[in-house]
Amino acid sequence: MDYPHFFIDGAWREPKSDRRIAVECPANREIVGSCPEAVQADVDAAVSAASAALGRDDWAGTSGAERAGYIDALSDAMKSRAMDLANCAVAEIAAPISFSKGQVAMARMTLKFYAQLARDFVFEEQRKGYFGSVIVRKEPVGVVAAIVPFNGPLFAAMLKLGPALASGSTVVLKVPMETPLFSYVLAECIVAAGFPAGVINILPADREVSEYLVDHADVSMVSITGSVVAGRSVAKACGSQIKRSALELGGKSAAIVCEDADPAQIVPALANASVINSGQACAAQTRILIPQSRYEEYVAALATAYESMNMGDPANPVTELGPMIHERHFQRVKAYIQTGLDEGARLVTGGQTPAELEPGYFIQPTLLADVSNDMRVAREEIFGPVVCAIPYDDIDDAIRIANDSDMGLSGSVWTSDVEAGLEIGRRIHAGNFSINGFTMDVAAPFGGYKRSGLGRELGEEGLHDYLEFKTINLPSA
Repeated sequence: MDYPHFFIDGAWREPKSDRRIAVECPANREIVGSCPEAVQADVDAAVSAASAALGRDDWAGTSGAERAGYIDALSDAMKSRAMDLANCAVAEIAAPISFSKGQVAMARMTLKFYAQLARDFVFEEQRKGYFGSVIVRKEPVGVVAAIVPFNGPLFAAMLKLGPALASGSTVVLKVPMETPLFSYVLAECIVAAGFPAGVINILPADREVSEYLVDHADVSMVSITGSVVAGRSVAKACGSQIKRSALELGGKSAAIVCEDADPAQIVPALANASVINSGQACAAQTRILIPQSRYEEYVAALATAYESMNMGDPANPVTELGPMIHERHFQRVKAYIQTGLDEGARLVTGGQTPAELEPGYFIQPTLLADVSNDMRVAREEIFGPVVCAIPYDDIDDAIRIANDSDMGLSGSVWTSDVEAGLEIGRRIHAGNFSINGFTMDVAAPFGGYKRSGLGRELGEEGLHDYLEFKTINLPSA
């Protein structure tokens, strides 16, 4: 998979420099493809194309229903290329094929939701005001810089493309240096869907060039999924220009295990929720809060679950866990494990790379026990398969620990009493919460409290960030 061009203005364009990205498969360190790396001149070309598309009737003149047709067509094109998209994730992320197929399905589901919303949403309405009648219009925000992460770039891209396209905005999609190859299949799907030129433009770029995109005067909004550090940088840049930003950032989510829960029933799903995508997931339930009275029982059950997970060849349908994305991140996660031990945590299981999986960047699911919530491993996002088992005294103590975090993206409770679980959910300071599971629904808003972000993705609420609201006051009779 070696690509020579960028997708800009509806066509394959020559890059402005000879810089290239070699994409390494983290499962075996082999080079699986390459593509050009964007420079500032490429950003200028992409933003110019997106700006021009905003002013042309073939996009600016479309109704919500017409835009829905394009969005549906993109979803359908992705369906026909579903295995190609999934295999890209297997190659460049080394995500298990089962997980990768699920990401394609969720991406398509997101597009279908926003296609229907574009049909149903009222983009212009007349209201009776205090002083007469007014017309309220919801118009596109403009050119959107959409920045997506390495860990699930296709799904993350649709979380931004879906509402941006439904609104009538245009997009420059900045894809990660680690995982750019999927975007070439996506671009072919965009062509197949028949989008007007310039509506969607795609560039892989490093941090410096990404910052140039964020700062670009013709970009009206920046939507990023990334770390708290990256989000803070984007927010600062956008704030200096009074430019809109939507930030979906990190998490340190807590799963509360209640006294009445049955380990045999909940541990398999709970273990999976804590190390989904090998922990490279912002909403992974990486703090597991366990009642003191059942602490060792659950620690043992979780250890057994982690030790039974299949790690290895991402193309094998039985594989559940893949590697870290690259060596730098691999070393970072290993360092966090050592930090936890230095702080007094007990290593129950994991933390090593199986000899048969070298030289891949694999780390076994790692369970740390005897963790207190003030330890770094309990407070900082590790973004790897490292889980902290934290004891609590009573349910009020569990809620206090869960809320004692700088982040508030997700959370869960595991109980035989759904009503009690619902009451706990109402007290948790997080944007997404599940009872006896770990999920997100494309029809409902997703996003975080505190440092986990600003704004929401998914649901009708996810569309609002991409709209400008205009009031036209009509003359009185």
